[in-house]
Amino acid sequence: MEATPIPEAGTPGGYSGHGWRPAIEVSHRARMEILGAILLALLLGALDQTIVGTALPTIVTDLKGNDLYTWVVTIYLLTSTISVPFYGKLSDLYGRRPLLIIGIVIFLVGSALSGLSQTMEQLILFRGIQGLGAGALFPISLAVIGDLFSPQERGKYQGLFGAVFGVSALVGPALGGFITDTWSWHWIFYVNIPVGLVSLYFIARLLPTVKRADATRTFDLLGAVVFVVAMVPFLVGLTNKQTGDWTDATVGGFIAFGLAAFLVFLAIEYRAKEPIVPLDLWRGRTYAGAIVATFFSAFGFFAATVFLPRLYQVVFGESATMSGYELFPLLIGVIGSSIISGQIVSRTGKYKLLMIGSAILIVAGSWLFTNLTSTTDPWVIRAWMFVLGIGIGPTLAVFTIIVQNAVPFTKLGVATSNLTFFRQIGGVVGLSIAGTVFGTVLRDQIPVQLVAAGVPQQIVDGFQGGSFDPNNLVGVGADLGQSILANVPEQFRPIVEPLVPNIVNGIYAAIGLAIANVFWLGVFGGAAAFVAVLFIRELPLRTATRLPVKRPEGAADAPPEPA
Repeated sequence: MEATPIPEAGTPGGYSGHGWRPAIEVSHRARMEILGAILLALLLGALDQTIVGTALPTIVTDLKGNDLYTWVVTIYLLTSTISVPFYGKLSDLYGRRPLLIIGIVIFLVGSALSGLSQTMEQLILFRGIQGLGAGALFPISLAVIGDLFSPQERGKYQGLFGAVFGVSALVGPALGGFITDTWSWHWIFYVNIPVGLVSLYFIARLLPTVKRADATRTFDLLGAVVFVVAMVPFLVGLTNKQTGDWTDATVGGFIAFGLAAFLVFLAIEYRAKEPIVPLDLWRGRTYAGAIVATFFSAFGFFAATVFLPRLYQVVFGESATMSGYELFPLLIGVIGSSIISGQIVSRTGKYKLLMIGSAILIVAGSWLFTNLTSTTDPWVIRAWMFVLGIGIGPTLAVFTIIVQNAVPFTKLGVATSNLTFFRQIGGVVGLSIAGTVFGTVLRDQIPVQLVAAGVPQQIVDGFQGGSFDPNNLVGVGADLGQSILANVPEQFRPIVEPLVPNIVNGIYAAIGLAIANVFWLGVFGGAAAFVAVLFIRELPLRTATRLPVKRPEGAADAPPEPA
């Protein structure tokens, strides 16, 4: 389906300061079908991030690639994150429909090839292809909602996108385990294909192509190259930080090089006629405040979803699948507040006070978790999760409405992609810092907590100075006691064996304190998001999905596009 190209302001048929027309004119039924297809496309990307994790141990065993374990996740993160701004910009120039179709097709091809992988090298390559397609799913899906519905209407539907993330986080681990155990790990990739084809069918059949009249402008190829050169080492460095030190060349060196290249990228964008990331958008307080708040609010969410499962698996002895279900209170809070906040914005047209409250709840929920110990009552932890989830939910729904309402329609795609990009980068940066905090506190607290648990100092010193290091036993869960004895020389086992329960309790106590300290990052992130939200101007929500056109003589003036 083709729609009339969108004229730029000041061009013939363009904005004269009067009158408006819908960006996409389709029936209500078609809008709902497109919405369903878009949600399916979004579910593809969101579910893939959670379903693969459960199957990774089986995949690594089958393909004999333990030394390449992390790259299965890292390559997908790299390609999906780096491609986000490109899809957003190109969708503004050439329309959402062709770019979304291209993204879904690339994702499905990558999924099929990943399922056919016979070596770890093949799987890493094909996961990279899959990530290139996934980069289109999040920003363009959100931008299509901006095309279909006015900012005032979007709140009714935007919360569904937050719900998709919650559902994928809830069912992904269990579904990944079920598929791997019932059929094989290959099918966790094949399952994407029928879902993607259904989404592709409705999008290709119903979604019109709305593009700018100046779509023939030269794409910023130099900026694109420099952006990739900057982001690849930056993201790899942050990923390597989880197993290395800041002073390592592949950590601090990569990050420093990436930041330096990014400064060059900004200089290029400042002079580019058609920049990938329009810097003029940052002059608007509302846009800048929402992007910064999104970046920092991701800290608390990623800290909870990554480190709480570790608490349940290691300290409480839960399986990977059950530890995912233990996050249910967090997800209920996220899903519920995401949907409700969207409805509130839709009905009232107000959002600033809502987002201030959201930031405060992120701070409060994260602060509650700083009191975590290995003996904290599970129901208390669930209550804390619910509070944190209520705070996080609105950030997944309302910031998109704020950003899309604050920019000219011709830059809606790139603005939405920037929001998605900074949310993902915020998560990566947050996890990198959180991993450092966790490792440092754990290393410092293990000897302290072992002594507090009644382990003699001489044995603790022997552990620290010998071949046995309690840090290496953090991930063994309920078998920790047996693992401790297995690492003790046979002649010393009669001495250590009676102390095993004390040693286990001491290590668990250290893990609890390390995870508690991680949530100070969430407190900081929530506080920074709070400050950023204060700078947001509460712009009136536009009441239609509209582009400026000439108005008939005598018609009432339409409100101007927010700057």
